[in-house]
Amino acid sequence: MQDATAATVIAEEQDTLADDKDTAKEAVSTHVLVEESQVAKLRELSRRTRIAQSEYLREAVDDVLGKYNKGDKEDA
Repeated sequence: MQDATAATVIAEEQDTLADDKDTAKEAVSTHVLVEESQVAKLRELSRRTRIAQSEYLREAVDDVLGKYNKGDKEDA
């Protein structure tokens, strides 16, 4: 079950994707479990910088893929 905060965040993230159509590829929704302390820090960072949480999460995924796929020639 989602709380009101989660629903608001999802709506904001969808707006961000819609506003960034020039650079966004086809987006797929996914669900992950994250420690509460990490969520609180990410939420505060997002609030402070006015950068969507989803943008930070996509950057983190890119960083991990880059770290473990060094030498792969195909871009995901």
